[in-house]
Amino acid sequence: MQYLMERYFNDTCTAEERQELAEWISEAGHDDDLKAVVAQTWERFHPADQMPDEVSARIQAALFSDEKLRVRSLYRWLAAACVLLLAVGAGLFWLSKSEKPAPQVAQHNRYKNEVPAGGNKAVLTLGDGTVINLDSAANGVLTTQGRVRVVKLANGQLSYELEGQADGVVLYNTMRTPRGGEYRLSLPDGTIAWLNAASSITYPTAFTGDIRDVKITGEVYFEVAKDAGKPFMVEAGKMKIEVLGTHFNVNAYAAEPMVKTTLLEGAVKVSGGGRGDVLQPGQQAQLARNGDMKVVDDVDLEAVMAWKNGYFQFLDADMPAVMRQLENWYDVTVSYEEGFVPRRSFGGGIQRSLPLSKVLTILEENNVRFRVEGKNITVLK
Repeated sequence: MQYLMERYFNDTCTAEERQELAEWISEAGHDDDLKAVVAQTWERFHPADQMPDEVSARIQAALFSDEKLRVRSLYRWLAAACVLLLAVGAGLFWLSKSEKPAPQVAQHNRYKNEVPAGGNKAVLTLGDGTVINLDSAANGVLTTQGRVRVVKLANGQLSYELEGQADGVVLYNTMRTPRGGEYRLSLPDGTIAWLNAASSITYPTAFTGDIRDVKITGEVYFEVAKDAGKPFMVEAGKMKIEVLGTHFNVNAYAAEPMVKTTLLEGAVKVSGGGRGDVLQPGQQAQLARNGDMKVVDDVDLEAVMAWKNGYFQFLDADMPAVMRQLENWYDVTVSYEEGFVPRRSFGGGIQRSLPLSKVLTILEENNVRFRVEGKNITVLK
C-alpha cells in the first residue's frame, strides 16, 4: 500500500493501481493505519515543482494536528493528499467507473475561454435603499446609521461599530454575495458570519430587543457571540435555528433538495416541519422541501466546512450536485448535451482558487467531458 500511495502521489499510478488503492482505502479498518501511510508518503515526497508554503502548511495541519475539524472517516484522510496532488497537477476522482471510456476530444477545442475562480464580492443594501458595492468601496467608514458606523476592514470584512448606546431605531441591512462571490461579516453583537456564493443575510444594525434575529438564503456559517440574555435566531426558509453562542453552518440554497443545519460546537435548537430538535456537535438537521425533518448523526464536518476553508469536497456526489457548486462559485450556467446527465459519482477535494479549466480537467479523470463557451458549461454526452 505504501508503494501504491507513493506512485499515486507522484502521479505514476496505472488505472489498475488506482483502482486497487481505492479499494484498499474503502475497505480499510482503521483511520490510524490510513493516516500513517499518507503521513509516511508525505514525509518522503519531493515534488518536481516548488510547492506554495500555504499548500504545504495545509497538508501538515491536516495530517498531524488534532484540531476539531480534522478528517475523520476512512478515505477522507486523502483530502490532505489531494491538496498536494492538485499542486502537482493530479486529481482524486476514482469513486465511480463509467460503462465506457468517454470520447477523447482535444481540450483546446472544447475550452474556448478561461473562467477565473470567485473571490471577495458582495453588495450591501442599507435600510434606506442605498446600495454599496463592497468590491470597489474603499476601506474605512462606509456610512453611519444612527449611532452605528459601517466599516470596511482591510481584510475584506464588513464590521458594525456602535458609538455609545443604541438609540432604539431599528434599521435593517442586507448583504448579498453574487454567484462567484463570498464575504465575511461582523454583526453588531460580534457574531461572525461567512457568506458563501449566491447567499444573503438580513439583519438589524443594532440588536435592541430580547432576541438577535437574522434571515438568510444560500449558505452561511456562523460563530455566534455568547449572550445568555439574548438568544440568536436564524430563519432559513422554513427552518428556524435558536442558539445562545455556538458555531454552525446553514445550507439553504433553493436549488438543493433540503435545508441543512450542521452543528460544529455548542448546541442549537432547530425547528421545522412541525417538530423541534436540539442538535449536538456533529449532527445535522435536514428539512426536506415537503416539510419532513430528520436529524443525522456523525456528519463529516470537514466536507460541510470545505467551502469556508477554500476548497470543494465531494463525498460520493453525483454530477448535478457537483455542477451546482461550480455554477455558484464560477458564475456559470450548466447544461447537458441532449439532456443526458452522465451517471457519475465523485469523491475528493479541489481547491476553490483554481480556474475553471483546471477543475474540469480533474473531473474529466472520471470519464466525463465538458465544453466551455463564455459563461456556459456543457456536459458532453
